[in-house]
Amino acid sequence: MKHYSYGISFSFLRKIVLTSILIFFMGISIAWAQQTGLSIHHLGANHSLVMVDEPQKYLLLPIEETAPEATIHVLVNNKADQTIQVRLAANRVDYFVPFALEQYKGKAVTFDIHTANDRTNVRNLMDDACWNEIKLADDFDTTNRDTFRPLFHHTPLYGWMNDPNGMFYKDGEYHLYFQHNPYGSMWGNMNWGHSSSKDLVNWEHHPVAIQPNGLGTVFSGSSVVDKENTAGFGKDAVIAIYTSAGASQMQSLAYSTDNGMTFHIYEKNPIITSDKECRDPNMFWHAKSGKWILILAAALEKEMWIYSSPDLKHWTKESSFGKGYGAQEGVWECPDLMELPVRGTDQTKWVLVCNLNPGGIFGGSATQYFVGDFDGKKFVCDSKPQVTKWMDYGKDHYAAVSWSNSPAGRHTVIAWMSNWQYANNVPTQQYRSANSLPRDLELYDGGDGELYLAVTPAPEVETLRSGKALKYGSFSAGTRKVSRKLPTANSGICEINLELKPRSAGKVYVALSNADGEQTTMIYDVANHTFSMDRNASGLTDFSKDFPAVTVAPCPAEDTQSLRLFVDRCSIEAFEGDGRFAMTNLVFPQKPYTTLSVYTDKGRCQISNLTVNPLKNK
Repeated sequence: MKHYSYGISFSFLRKIVLTSILIFFMGISIAWAQQTGLSIHHLGANHSLVMVDEPQKYLLLPIEETAPEATIHVLVNNKADQTIQVRLAANRVDYFVPFALEQYKGKAVTFDIHTANDRTNVRNLMDDACWNEIKLADDFDTTNRDTFRPLFHHTPLYGWMNDPNGMFYKDGEYHLYFQHNPYGSMWGNMNWGHSSSKDLVNWEHHPVAIQPNGLGTVFSGSSVVDKENTAGFGKDAVIAIYTSAGASQMQSLAYSTDNGMTFHIYEKNPIITSDKECRDPNMFWHAKSGKWILILAAALEKEMWIYSSPDLKHWTKESSFGKGYGAQEGVWECPDLMELPVRGTDQTKWVLVCNLNPGGIFGGSATQYFVGDFDGKKFVCDSKPQVTKWMDYGKDHYAAVSWSNSPAGRHTVIAWMSNWQYANNVPTQQYRSANSLPRDLELYDGGDGELYLAVTPAPEVETLRSGKALKYGSFSAGTRKVSRKLPTANSGICEINLELKPRSAGKVYVALSNADGEQTTMIYDVANHTFSMDRNASGLTDFSKDFPAVTVAPCPAEDTQSLRLFVDRCSIEAFEGDGRFAMTNLVFPQKPYTTLSVYTDKGRCQISNLTVNPLKNK
């Protein structure tokens, strides 16, 4: 009897203790959340609800890049509105990203969160760092926190960016859309981010333009100005066609009547479907046939499909191009088709741009092109199938496409300045990836029976020059280094122009370096007529085995070589003076380069007109 009474008492006490512990932990969570305008309910080892009690402009989500992705269903008045993938912090907070709440003003918003962490019970789940750090705010600080954020290259304010999309010019402004993850600095949650510029070098950031919907996330595409209202959405409406990427890839249409600031999704999407994986539609008006033309990348087929349409809604497949042509490794993506002038003649030729990954000339992603003729239905390449031509000879030039409706018939392109081999791992966190400088295109005769792209920095880039130029004039150099100082303002960001005559040298070296011994070395090889860039010792390189590299471009066989270098905090873009080669490479020096040195392997060389312009945006 006495033992029986003790047993009841122990059981009763154990229940009280366990209940008290549970209430204590839940009480901490609920009390803290209520203080911040949130209620957090942990429902299982990997399932929680976050309810917004006092709406503010943003819910700030704490991110840890090594954490697995959590799936967040956003419920508005208990109805599913959207789903995003977020690497919610488990052990530490690397940074925050904002989720905009203003769009749900006056409505009940709940975040139904399913984490992928290896948690066995609710108590372990509650230890995750995100629950103590998630918070409401009326603003989000976008002040730069990254050492390597470029000064004069376009970047997103925060989050991930890859392919440029939907670019058009209208009413004095260039619009640039881009593949964007607003909820982290690694690939995912593809939206169309949006920026605009009046001069191609100073950019204004805008809210996300096109968001995922029931057909999938928003992959790459293009935009045109419908001047004659062929689609029926209004004269001068901006029409975007992009890839909806869900269980399959299909092509969708959206339209804007406010110069691309907001888009309406076409109710009858998709407008093009296929049983093959195809994506990245690029379109333009073809005056001779009186139709819209659309180029679609049949990625795994390594083909470009050509369509025509009278109204941008109904498309007819006309032909395909690509089987056996050019570089055939990896997948074909991000096409563009344009008619370009040939220098020094009244001739024009068509150029089909094809981005591919992997299979680039130095590994990973790159941009190839084909020169030929187009009659409104079919593209015919002038070169033999085995000929491969590269738009850029660096590691970090991909998804290059042009602005539509550009003034004066210009064909200006911009690229994603990274490589899929390491894009998710470069040493930045607040943002990832930048765009290349804008570049104007034309063709030139290579003297070997082939036409090649001439790629030159857009003239607007010269407006970045600021302050007094360093004019070092002419000098000779031999096997001992001859050095000149680079600007110290703005992290040494500058434009370098020079001419070199190799004379008796076999190789001429031009090195950019800092006091810590980090350097990027460029080499002109006289015998092989090549220009190369070696970034093996350029700074941080250990984040990827594929990053240390030497890239090589063919050079004109001329006595004097002209060179333009654009140096930003994390990149070097090199151009032959007339644009006969371009080379784009990321570099991550831990301190700015402060010295330019010239030397040879033997003999002597002559350097002329060495000018260094400090660069600064407005």
